[in-house]
Amino acid sequence: MENLNTALMLMVVGMATVFAILLIVIYLGKGLIALVNKYAPEEMVPAKAAANGPAAIPGNILAAISAAVTVVTQGKGKVAKIEKI
Repeated sequence: MENLNTALMLMVVGMATVFAILLIVIYLGKGLIALVNKYAPEEMVPAKAAANGPAAIPGNILAAISAAVTVVTQGKGKVAKIEKI
């Protein structure tokens, strides 16, 4: 019985130690992030202005996409917007 008590005590101490170390790591990480954001903020990159807007999609590709959506959704779906990602 003494071995079981020793094993349980060792398990509790080990788990508490791991939990405490993880809490320390979490709060040190949050502190480091706050420190870096305060003294070295990320540089703002100006957004590129689209001079000619999005490129037009050829009619045959648009028709193929619409036909595929119609087949897959069994006529219940429709194409509202197509964007290149």
